[in-house]
Amino acid sequence: MARNAIVVGAGIAGLATARALAVQGYKVTVFERNGVASGASIRNFGMVWPVGQPDGTRYETAMRSRSIWEQLCREAGIWFEAAGSLHLAYRQDEWQVLQELKDVYNKRPLRLLSAAEVKKISANAVPDGLLGGLYSDTEMIVDPRDAIAKIPVYLNGKYGVEFRWNEPVKEISLPKVSTVNAVYDADEVFVCSGVDFETLYPQLYQAAPLTRCKLQMMRLSGQDYRMGPALCGGLSLGHYTSFEAAPSLAVLKQRFDAEFPEYKKYGIHVMVSQNEAGEFTIGDSHEYGANPDPFDKAIINKLILEYLGSFAGFRNGSVIETWNGVYPRLTNGEPWLLLRPAPGVTIINGFGGAGMTLAFGMTDRLID
Repeated sequence: MARNAIVVGAGIAGLATARALAVQGYKVTVFERNGVASGASIRNFGMVWPVGQPDGTRYETAMRSRSIWEQLCREAGIWFEAAGSLHLAYRQDEWQVLQELKDVYNKRPLRLLSAAEVKKISANAVPDGLLGGLYSDTEMIVDPRDAIAKIPVYLNGKYGVEFRWNEPVKEISLPKVSTVNAVYDADEVFVCSGVDFETLYPQLYQAAPLTRCKLQMMRLSGQDYRMGPALCGGLSLGHYTSFEAAPSLAVLKQRFDAEFPEYKKYGIHVMVSQNEAGEFTIGDSHEYGANPDPFDKAIINKLILEYLGSFAGFRNGSVIETWNGVYPRLTNGEPWLLLRPAPGVTIINGFGGAGMTLAFGMTDRLID
């Protein structure tokens, strides 16, 4: 008889966990407190981003995720684009870091491109002052709003995963799980509750090295052409853990701190991806704290747009949407939070803005 598992939360961590359990033959029910998943899992670039993960477990997990994403998208009819990524250099110290990264990660499919070569594959890279770029072909783009909506339908149709919307789980005492509506039986429970640290196991969350991160993002109007690889400016070199392997990164970050103090204050680095409709998603900022300010700051959006213009140009750059999102982030440098608060209960959380990149691979390996 199949084991019975309950997953709490239908964001990317919960969906990835539900899929991994279903693949292993579990009977899975997902409980989501809202009518749809509406948190950070739909408020991001849609980037599956192995290039940002250092070698070892994190990179292997990211590549495992990418493989799962591609299979899932093809089977579920979810749009995706294997666009790759392109980090651009307009200053010599940025170009130096890109060259070092190419040497450090010599086993990855990375290519250093001249300015002329960048122009051939990128419709939006600003040519003035461009020294070159570092291209990676491992990155893919999905539209998170579309993907997070379609994955439950796919999981239900292929594996019989049941989704109970608008039904918060309020207590877990195996073999019983209590929601606001009823009491259910389960052999195992996986809590993937995102930034809800208060409902289940609040004392554990309080003791964990965990905080909240608020980001601000925007979307530009659609274009009738494909931009090519997702683009990143120099500031992104100071954001991703994998880039710390470059010996001269510390010197570059010192320049950034001196030249862009407001960007450091708000944790801004700037990237752009393109969805199926041709619209450009841009961002983002990083403000940390237990209780993030719910209000968007105009200065952050202004700074993002200004820096975006230094490396990416658009025929029509009108802003059609702005938003913020909040996600959980570990403060100890670990890639995710995995806790076992009771026999048969597992907490999966804290992907720190890399849930789209890591969740499928991490949960697939965990359940396997």
